[in-house]
Amino acid sequence: MSEYSAYIGRFAPSPSGPLHLGSLVAALGSFLQAKSHQGRWLVRIEDIDPPREMAGAAELILEQLHVHGLKWDEPVIFQSTRSEYYDDALRQLRDAGMSYFCRCTRAEIKAQGGHVRCQAKGTVEKGSAIRFLNQQPLLEFDDGHLGRIRVDPDVAQEDFVIRRKDGFYAYQLAVVADDIAQGITEVVRGADLLEVTVLQLALYRGLGINPPAWLHLPVACLRPGQKLSKQNHAPALDTRKVLANLRSALQILGFSPARLVEFAQAETLLEWAVKNWSVRQLPPQREWLVEL
Repeated sequence: MSEYSAYIGRFAPSPSGPLHLGSLVAALGSFLQAKSHQGRWLVRIEDIDPPREMAGAAELILEQLHVHGLKWDEPVIFQSTRSEYYDDALRQLRDAGMSYFCRCTRAEIKAQGGHVRCQAKGTVEKGSAIRFLNQQPLLEFDDGHLGRIRVDPDVAQEDFVIRRKDGFYAYQLAVVADDIAQGITEVVRGADLLEVTVLQLALYRGLGINPPAWLHLPVACLRPGQKLSKQNHAPALDTRKVLANLRSALQILGFSPARLVEFAQAETLLEWAVKNWSVRQLPPQREWLVEL
């Protein structure tokens, strides 16, 4: 009998810089959810946007995860090696009449009066993006923590890009294709990605695949509306302070600070956290303010 259940979770960082506290919250939350279900936890490096990537970041991210005791259960995959999966998804959508070429920006589409759909659909691939023909948009979905989520109709109804003008695959397409290929049963990530969930659900429908469950975690923020991110120069996790880092992330995930300080070793703290993890303990707010 396998030691694993049918549960498969994942953490999928982009190598645009090292992990920071907000990244650790997402990684740790997905890890705890997988391990509490006796499931597998996978790591995927989302390196399909070379202009935004930092040399050596992928290796650094994997080292940071390892040092913090977050060990993955299958070989790490890199999106830069998976173009065949994305091309296959693009073919499926094209053959089903669910995509089209477009040279317009979002602002230009709105100026056409279409708001969400290009009125000047092209037939020439060169110099064009590929947009998903979002004919049956989803306005709502169920989150495992936050309940029923209703999304801004302007976001949900958009014919979003699935391959960019520069030829790079868009995030929405790649993440769905990989989650399908890896058999992900639940996506656990930050609440900053709540709204794009409906776009990914639309792609699952277009590809004829049942979607995973969704669970969105509080996002670490410097101030309301400003999440910790590589773009605003959030400091990298200090690998000399693993225990303190884990305590900070676990507090954001709803664990009592008084209990967290009882542990003097990161390994035993992580083991205890897996045994005591519950989605019900997550804070109700979508943002958690931190001081750095």
